[in-house]
Amino acid sequence: MKATHCFYQDGEHKWVAIVRDPARPECLIDTNEYLVVHNGSGLLMDPGGAEVFPAVFSALSAEFDPGALAGLFASHQDPDIISSLALWLEFNPRLPCYVSWLWASFIPHFGGSAETFVAIPDEGMEINLNGLTLQAVPAHYLHSSGNFHLYDAKARVFFSGDVGAALLPPKSDPLFVDNFDAHIRHAEAFHRRWMGSNEAKRAWCERVSRLSIDMLCPQHGAIYQGADVERFINWFDGLRVGIAAG
Repeated sequence: MKATHCFYQDGEHKWVAIVRDPARPECLIDTNEYLVVHNGSGLLMDPGGAEVFPAVFSALSAEFDPGALAGLFASHQDPDIISSLALWLEFNPRLPCYVSWLWASFIPHFGGSAETFVAIPDEGMEINLNGLTLQAVPAHYLHSSGNFHLYDAKARVFFSGDVGAALLPPKSDPLFVDNFDAHIRHAEAFHRRWMGSNEAKRAWCERVSRLSIDMLCPQHGAIYQGADVERFINWFDGLRVGIAAG
């Protein structure tokens, strides 16, 4: 069963993290899903793979009426991101899915129709969630060639997809990074191999460093908060990526 944690709330606006599924098969990478709620409507980020759909749906239902979901956001096309799409659409066939235009004809292999997808242009776009403006921020080649992150300026929360991800060892699963230097060792090999462009990485670091961010929330591993957000951006900026080893 996935656990839920409400880590930001201000009146009718809140963010919920859906994390850690110890019951998942060992062959599956663990994933974090995030839900932003505003004035009774919700947007679910990277809802996960088909295998974890029951656990995600159950955990989400403990915090929020899934019938009030206004949409899904897929940072990119990977199966651990969005292969549960057909199951979410079975629950609500009218759910829109926001995704890069690049994948709008690929992700339908997981389910949905042309009407399901809201194609995000390369420069990003604003997403309105019942009066709240969320910003789809370009993160191309980090690691997907069509990739977006999501920023909530009101909550100062940045959903960073695979950027910031750490493959933590068994029984080491803090919700928040509690020792940056120890934690980042579990992120280094992943970022070197999976992030495909040093030029794209530098552009992302410059763009994101201009935002006010209290929490940076990756799809795998622990959440960066406070001073660790800037530490991570600086670390990532100095890392050589797009290499298989070394």
